[in-house]
Order: sequence, then structure tokens, then C-alpha cells
Amino acid sequence: MSFRELKKPKTTEGVSPARQVTGFIAKFDPSIARLTRACRAVIRERYPSAIELVYDNYNALAIGYSPTEKTSDAVFSLAVYARGLNLYFMYGRSLPDPDGLLEGNGTQGAFIRLPSVDTLAQPKVIDLIERAVKRQRPTFSATGKGYTVVKSISAKQRPRRP
Repeated sequence: MSFRELKKPKTTEGVSPARQVTGFIAKFDPSIARLTRACRAVIRERYPSAIELVYDNYNALAIGYSPTEKTSDAVFSLAVYARGLNLYFMYGRSLPDPDGLLEGNGTQGAFIRLPSVDTLAQPKVIDLIERAVKRQRPTFSATGKGYTVVKSISAKQRPRRP
């Protein structure tokens, strides 16, 4: 076996993106998995035309929401870690944040911790999400149904459970 073969991710031929994402989420502690599924359902309901861009990366599972299949067009994403879940804004540092909700030291991105699905229902969080959506170009389609695209799967990953 060559070095190159060791680096290849597990094959996913014939497995639907939906089933792949279900498997990615199932790797996490049951409480984190439940929270991820609940938050994902809320976002899918609010933005039914959004395309889910999924990256099962080394550090985290990232589920981005975009009007296109381009990563740079993603408005926000769910970043799932072994110890919790964040709502990550790709261009969060350029968003007005009068309530100081955004965390992180990045020069471009910023996040909100999601200790429960109820956080997504808080008016200040909804307002921040809507500001991000309104600034995005291109925008989410007003009609149609989104779909899921698995963009990458890292062959090597940090443990998904604490």
C-alpha cells in the first residue's frame, strides 16, 4: 500500500449525501448529535432553498448554508465539535453586532455558541442571521428546494466524542 492510498478518504460511492451526513452526525456524543439535528432542522425550515455544503474535516463537521455550491458564497454554517456546536458566520466580522453576540478572534469569521436549539429562536440571534442573509450576494432563492452536497471528507479526524 502506498502513502497516497493511506491518505484517501473512505469511499462513499453509492451512498446518498443525506445518508452520509446522518453518519457524520452519528459519530458525535448523542447530546451533540441531537442538538445538531435540531439546529439543522430549524435552519432548513427557515431557509428551504439553501444548499447545504458539508465538510467532515479534521477538527469539526461543518455544514454550510449557501445560495450556490461555492464555499465562498456560504452565509453561515453549523460547526460541530466534540464538545459543542457553533453558528459560524463566514463574514461575521463585517456584520454590525450591536449586542456583542459574536465571538472569536478571526479577522473575517465569527461565531455564536449554540448550547441549545432555543438559541436560534432568540430575537437578537434571528436579527443577526437575517442581517447576514440580507447582505449575501447572490441571495437565497425565494422558491425551490435546497439540497445537500458533501464537499469533503478528511481521512484523518480528531475524536468526535470528548
